Amino acid sequence: MSKSGALDLASGVGGKIGKKEVKSAVQKYEKYHFGDDEERKANYTDMVNKYYDLVTSFYEYGWGESFHFAPRWKGESLRESIKRHEHFLALQLGLKKGHKVLDVGCGIGGPLREIAKFSEASVTGVNNNEYQITRGEELNRIAGVDKTCNYVKWLFLIMQTDFMQMPFPDNTFDAIFGIEATCHAPDVRACYKEIYRVLKPGQCFAAYEWCITDCFDPANLEHQRIKGEVELGNGLPDIRSMEECLEALKLAGFEVMWEKDVAVDSPLPWYLPLDKSQISLSNFRVTAVGRFFTRNMVKTLEFLGLAPEGSQRVQAFLEQAADALVEGGKKGIFTPMYFFLARKPLL
Repeated sequence: MSKSGALDLASGVGGKIGKKEVKSAVQKYEKYHFGDDEERKANYTDMVNKYYDLVTSFYEYGWGESFHFAPRWKGESLRESIKRHEHFLALQLGLKKGHKVLDVGCGIGGPLREIAKFSEASVTGVNNNEYQITRGEELNRIAGVDKTCNYVKWLFLIMQTDFMQMPFPDNTFDAIFGIEATCHAPDVRACYKEIYRVLKPGQCFAAYEWCITDCFDPANLEHQRIKGEVELGNGLPDIRSMEECLEALKLAGFEVMWEKDVAVDSPLPWYLPLDKSQISLSNFRVTAVGRFFTRNMVKTLEFLGLAPEGSQRVQAFLEQAADALVEGGKKGIFTPMYFFLARKPLL
């Protein structure tokens, strides 16, 4: 871990949260997560906002600008596989120049920028985290796509009597996609229904969803532990099954064109980048040795006051989540890439 990389990481921890408030934000996040269901629902937007303020700089440091997994071929780098995964989605949607596209839960906009450059479409990203939007706007300018790509804040995690609407008229977009993002919505049917509303008739919504598989046994305590650690370390509500997502799409009004867990056919396991037993020079920061250096550098920076108090705890629960994802992947009880292509019928 270079000195400049460490300082960049330290300066970003906490996002829009004041540096002196990071420790209490970590404590509140963990309290929300382990609270009862009603408390979690009532505080969900605040919980997820805190999560992404706390972890975004760690994500970007270890993973780059695109915070998602991808099927990977032998001899292919992680970055190459991520780009191909994004291009596949763009091709499934038939994106091209002149299309007005929506990215639901866009993070800092890595996929948004890649898909915009690949397809020449104009892409709007919606996100409920102000820090990620600010960071995404900066990266858009650096990439030169700030004229065709933009961000809108949408509190799509708020659940009230009526689902909060996105700030767009009905039938606005030529295509909509989400990459490992709509798993954050506590009510997935309401989320899909709102996506349906702003999509033009005859057009498609495509997404990669985080789901438990048919191998998950709710009575198995180890399975439950792994699932809980994935949820805590990734700011998630109760992880849904593929069947639940499929049913929610149909109830929202979509025609499902095709769907598949694309992780099944990946020549290399999707969780390989997080597997501590692997040695990777191209993705050194997430190896066991890389994690060791990062852990100790964060500890040192926090001790020196260069990183806010609480930074070590953030890194600790991210490491725990990474290990849980690997366990879930090896046992076949979890997938981060249940893919579907769904069409809004013509009126």
